[in-house]
Amino acid sequence: MKSAIFTLAVILFIGGFACAQDKPVDYGNPTLNTIHSRKSVRNFTGEAVSKEDLQKIVEAGMCAPTAMNRQPWSFVVVTDRQILDKLLEAIPSKKMLAKAGAAIIICALPDKSSKEMSVIDCSLAGENMLLAIESLGLGGLWTAAYPDENMMSSLRTVLGIPDNVIPMNVMPIGHPDGSDKPKDKYKEENVHWDKW
Repeated sequence: MKSAIFTLAVILFIGGFACAQDKPVDYGNPTLNTIHSRKSVRNFTGEAVSKEDLQKIVEAGMCAPTAMNRQPWSFVVVTDRQILDKLLEAIPSKKMLAKAGAAIIICALPDKSSKEMSVIDCSLAGENMLLAIESLGLGGLWTAAYPDENMMSSLRTVLGIPDNVIPMNVMPIGHPDGSDKPKDKYKEENVHWDKW
């Protein structure tokens, strides 16, 4: 019995590892393939990201659902290497900026909605953007600034963001070096059918 349990555990481990490390499953649908391929990319080649791709990413963000269509967001797109370096100096924990080709800071505009709803809407925009990044063959990740007052203050200082605007994050974007892989995050125990 113990050996059967051990064998099953090994098979599940290897299967889960393979799912997370190897070529993603083809779901027969490009949207689902992109969702399941998305990963947090922290390792970039240093190559620049084109303005055309960054425009597509921001447009995807603006397609996100938003409460009462308030669209309480604004985006700071950074491509200048000197500014990226200033961000890295101001917030050393964002070390992936060192080789990122660009960064986007999603900013919540609480005067267009409530603070809570603007934060939620900006988070939805961020997920759209991360999926667009993946679909373009680029890499990116959400690195939080909100609710850390020091990080938000640093972003306001470096980028000239007004005090009434909430810098939600720094999203480094670049050409992935291939070392970051998608993870299988599905957990059956977190799914309840029809009732809890």
